[in-house]
Amino acid sequence: MKKLFWYFDFISPYAYFQSTRLNVLTEKVEIHCIPILFAGLLDFWGQKGPAEVKPKKLFTFRHCAWRAYRDNIPYQTPSKHPFNPLRALRLSIALGNNIVIIQKIFNCIWVNGYLPDDEDGWLKIKETLNAEHGDELIADEKIKLELLENGKGAIAAGVFGVPTLRIDDELFWGDDCLDMVQFYIDNPGVLKSKNMRRILELKPSSRRIKNS
Repeated sequence: MKKLFWYFDFISPYAYFQSTRLNVLTEKVEIHCIPILFAGLLDFWGQKGPAEVKPKKLFTFRHCAWRAYRDNIPYQTPSKHPFNPLRALRLSIALGNNIVIIQKIFNCIWVNGYLPDDEDGWLKIKETLNAEHGDELIADEKIKLELLENGKGAIAAGVFGVPTLRIDDELFWGDDCLDMVQFYIDNPGVLKSKNMRRILELKPSSRRIKNS
């Protein structure tokens, strides 16, 4: 069975949405969940996050609320965003980083509104996961290093956003790419078609000039 690597950050509502549907792939691939810090990707690629562009933030969260309503996904817009997800990411690693743990943390944040950078929210997250010693766990240098290495590995693989799925060194970005992933698993030659190969040869005819 092929391996599929799923890169995610708890800060992303779309990663939460995708986490609720990963089960559609479990019969076809072996899923490995890799928590990474989205902010690290933004810094490396020189991008702004959706929440850093005011009108984009508004649309993003409207879309998320609509999407949850349409698909009957439990969801609550958090009281603050962006928030610092570091403690949640490290806790996921410390507790084994399996999909059950990951979905519990996602539910804490995106359903119950417990934010990992809020002391009351962090306490609720630890209680939900029966991790009363969570602060000690995430202080372990090995846990911190693993998260850093996850980020470096993601960047080396070309990951630029979350959620991203990687299979056969091919990247599929965004919650709405899951159908494409399923199609690729059944039809791996789809990315070798003439039109797909042409994409690799695209060159710009103009470039954006920054105002000085």
